[in-house]
Amino acid sequence: MTGALVIGAGPAGLMAADALASAGVPVTVAEAKPSPARKFLMAGKSGLNLTKSEDLETCLAAYAETAPHLRPMLAAFGPDDVIRWAEGLGQPTFTGSTGRVFPTAMKASPLLRAWLSRLEGLGVTLHRRWRWTGWDGDAAGFDTPGGSRQLTPAVTVLACGGASWARLGSDGSWAAHLPGQTAPFQPANMGFTVDWSDHMQRHFGRPLKNIALHAGAHISRGEIVLSARGIEGGGIYALSRPLREGAALTLDLRPDLSLDAIRKRLGRPRGKASLSNHLRKTLRLAPVEQALLNECARPLPNDLAPVIKALPIPLAGPRPMDEAISTAGGLRFDALTGDLMLKSRPGTFAAGEMLDWEAPTGGYLLTACLASGLWAGRAAARFATVAAGP
Repeated sequence: MTGALVIGAGPAGLMAADALASAGVPVTVAEAKPSPARKFLMAGKSGLNLTKSEDLETCLAAYAETAPHLRPMLAAFGPDDVIRWAEGLGQPTFTGSTGRVFPTAMKASPLLRAWLSRLEGLGVTLHRRWRWTGWDGDAAGFDTPGGSRQLTPAVTVLACGGASWARLGSDGSWAAHLPGQTAPFQPANMGFTVDWSDHMQRHFGRPLKNIALHAGAHISRGEIVLSARGIEGGGIYALSRPLREGAALTLDLRPDLSLDAIRKRLGRPRGKASLSNHLRKTLRLAPVEQALLNECARPLPNDLAPVIKALPIPLAGPRPMDEAISTAGGLRFDALTGDLMLKSRPGTFAAGEMLDWEAPTGGYLLTACLASGLWAGRAAARFATVAAGP
């Protein structure tokens, strides 16, 4: 075949296809699942967080040591560009109080329909149920409903996703086709297992709000939820990396009160009130918070204030990778050129979550997928143009 092949129809792959087609390169997209962008749609069910409205330097800080690699991509297509892109597809946006940006419709499906319609108008061909099986020389092989197929494009963009939510298409199986070029996958933005006692069962599903979570030098003020398996929620997802790397987790149940202020309140006359009622009246500790105190700090010390400010939570490890929102690890940047082309296969580029970077939730994941997809797509278009000659 002539033109470009994009393997994977998630946000990075679709953005690469958009860039290639916009440059006049014929594009074929091969998607392993029956429909495109399944993880994108699932993420949008509870409100599609497109990006976060902030300046480039603040945005880059979320990507830690991989920020230098992503800098040119995010400079070319950052948060403001994501907003303009969505609105250009007829999807108005709004910015929440924390700076997170959402489509007014909240869901991902209207945006995806508009995007697929645009790609169809650009002449992009989308093959469903085409699972990539690796290379045979210059040819890319696929298992398809019609049997085995091979394509030999002028350029290829790999956008195969990470290794979580396998049922939606991101199973990491592509790593077998790139030996010696990947970092091991690890869960990111995930919950953690806690071996609760039976006494905690009635509190499962209860949220804890207005708390602070500490993991080493890192602090999160997000919400968490207790479950039969452990702890979930944005508050702990934000600390998933330091916790995964061995930091201890403590909860500050009253982060807006100092240690002395808590001691002063607890020192008020208790009379005949039970300790539970005293904690409820003086600090407004909810039943789930008191249950955590009893679960994790018994026997309770006479001086409860330090425990309330730093309650140790005994984590038993991260939840399985397939439950994680995203993954760390993947195709290493030292295996790629600055254009995201594989050094081992000139003319083959890579983008999205299959690259070895991680970031917290809050719009950073999607922003980097879109930015890297656009970057790889534009680079592939330039490569194809040069390869085609005058």
